Amino acid sequence: MGEICDEVESREWYLASYASEGVPTSDHLKLRTVRLSLAADAIPDGHLALELLFVSIDPYLRSRMTGLLDGLHSDPYQLNQVITAFGIGKVVRSKNSEFEEGDIVLHPFIPVAEYCVVKSHMFKKIDPNTAISLPDFLSCLGVPGFAAWVGIEVLAEPKPGSNVFISAASGGVGMFAGQLAKLRGCRVIGSTGSDDKVKLIKEEFGYDDGFNYHKETDYDAALSRYFPNGIDVYVDNVGGKMLEAVLNHVNKFARIPLCGMISQYNKVWREREGVRNLLNMVGKEVRMEGFMVRSHLHRFGEFAAAMEGYMKQGKVKSRNKINLGIHSFLDSLASVFSSSNDGKVIIQVKPRV
Repeated sequence: MGEICDEVESREWYLASYASEGVPTSDHLKLRTVRLSLAADAIPDGHLALELLFVSIDPYLRSRMTGLLDGLHSDPYQLNQVITAFGIGKVVRSKNSEFEEGDIVLHPFIPVAEYCVVKSHMFKKIDPNTAISLPDFLSCLGVPGFAAWVGIEVLAEPKPGSNVFISAASGGVGMFAGQLAKLRGCRVIGSTGSDDKVKLIKEEFGYDDGFNYHKETDYDAALSRYFPNGIDVYVDNVGGKMLEAVLNHVNKFARIPLCGMISQYNKVWREREGVRNLLNMVGKEVRMEGFMVRSHLHRFGEFAAAMEGYMKQGKVKSRNKINLGIHSFLDSLASVFSSSNDGKVIIQVKPRV
């Protein structure tokens, strides 16, 4: 490990003003440079000084920028404070005997800053001898993979031969949800934002078929073609019109895990699209259930063991879109809402790790 100075300049992202609607811009998120002491006597006991290596860009981050409790996240970012995200860092100074300089660690709420000093609780060490790449700890073995696993394995539990539909199928959650459903012997169809992504989910992630929702202007008609025998499981990452269309095609006792509703995040709640046919849930006895992965953390070890095994056996594949430099955070976040990415969006803070 190279020498780290006792004092460094660190760039960090902070929330300058709340973004009530639309994709956040440079009016809302700003990058500033601060001087930070990493000297041993400047670090409190029980804290770590970290160099940020990778940061995960997830849609839920948007919900923390409104200044409101909007039904998705309970702790909005505070104005002028550094924002946090799921990330990987390297320990450069330690005031906790459980961590040493050079350790690579994972944390769900790491400051989006080149360097930081933080309390050492909730950190997990990453085995330096692992064959899994560090970005995959933020995708397959991170929040997206865990969300997909909870949706399929815990809430939906599809039987072999079940008809499974997954929206945002080439995204961070969707790519894993589809593969997990295929491992259960299901017929899996996905919706994506381009023809290239339809090809991707079929050829790389094993989906049986898929459609481009930009071309299919009538979702109801599209689902009639792809699901002539109805839908048994729908993993919802989109909400809005897609969810409404799905409810016209569900089978009896269908299950709908609600992972997210990305089509609605940039709208104030009064302008979000309502679902008019919820009555279909009554007659079909459908179970629709929202979930947050934090409520299932007691099963994270089970998930990690299963997914790591699948990856090593080549049964689950991941695709990560790596953007370079902490300065790319704002554009990276915007890209999540533009259908411009394949797979999981991750920032590599330094050119080399």
